[in-house]
Amino acid sequence: MSGTSIDAVDAALILTDGERVLDFGPVAERKYRPQERSIIRTAVDAARAWNWSGPRPETAIRAANEVLTQTHADAWRQLIEGWNGPVPAIAGVHGQTVLHRPPTAEVSGQTLQILDASSLRSQLGVPLAYDFRSADVGAGGQGAPLAPAFHAALLQALGDTSSKAVLNLGGVANVTYRAADGKLVAFDTGPANGPIDEWMEQHGLGTHDENGRTAAAGRVDEMSIDLWMDKPWFDLPGPKSLDRFDFDATLARGMSVEDGAATLTAFSAESVAHAIRSFTDRPDQLIVCGGGRRNPQLMQELRVRAPCAVKSAEDVGWLGDSIEAQAFAFLAVRTLRGLPISWPGTTSAPAPITGGRLID
Repeated sequence: MSGTSIDAVDAALILTDGERVLDFGPVAERKYRPQERSIIRTAVDAARAWNWSGPRPETAIRAANEVLTQTHADAWRQLIEGWNGPVPAIAGVHGQTVLHRPPTAEVSGQTLQILDASSLRSQLGVPLAYDFRSADVGAGGQGAPLAPAFHAALLQALGDTSSKAVLNLGGVANVTYRAADGKLVAFDTGPANGPIDEWMEQHGLGTHDENGRTAAAGRVDEMSIDLWMDKPWFDLPGPKSLDRFDFDATLARGMSVEDGAATLTAFSAESVAHAIRSFTDRPDQLIVCGGGRRNPQLMQELRVRAPCAVKSAEDVGWLGDSIEAQAFAFLAVRTLRGLPISWPGTTSAPAPITGGRLID
């Protein structure tokens, strides 16, 4: 899995039948080097400028695909190095999201995850499942989020049937909500790390707010958050999805570095809290995974604003950095078995949708 934060390729091995998670294997992380990250960012910028109009930016995409193939192959080798169990039956690779447009009343949805699947399949040496989102979008769904099937399996393994929610804090935040009656609902809640990371980069302070220190030194502008939360998108019911750049660092324009970081961080938390407050059956726990859970200031804002207990993935025995990678391993097996990977309650697709393409 390579997320919109473009920080690393995460890899994970699991034992699953696509319905239950039976065991967890090793995990690995291949960090992007600055030049590799720059090449992928160039492809993202080119795709945004293209926006499905005119010739596709093939040169930028081709260069990014070469990086994706090499880094994913590196992560795979790290993952299976020293692994003494059976050869994995299949690999699931998400690809790099460079553009996403959810459907509206005026336009159909479109999504683009780039990947040279054939080259990567040759590198991995096992069957490959990829392109998990296109079938859902083609059927009228949002195409995101797709991790809820795995989140539900993780919650089932906990053995607690009370209402719970799983929050992923990547570039965008998305929540999977399981009501006490077992009903599953999922959607993007708003921005997560994306605008914060962008803000830090714009000010020459690295790729992210290390340990939330810059935000902790600033003052939250609650009036700005109230203004941002008035955007019509937050009034839309789920399922709904966002592109990484639907909310960006320009929101904090004119603020000091510290106040901008503090306010963008609090905004991410407030958008999550807004989503949780919309549930009739409030969850008793919000379990947080993804890179954002490593930001103490973001976690503190969540604990202050969310109307339920907030725990990290590790608090319940999960590996928070690897859940997205594990999720696409899980979806790969579901793809192999022809099982649905999205539902009306998770992406607003008209019916349960099987997805993913296979290269044997």
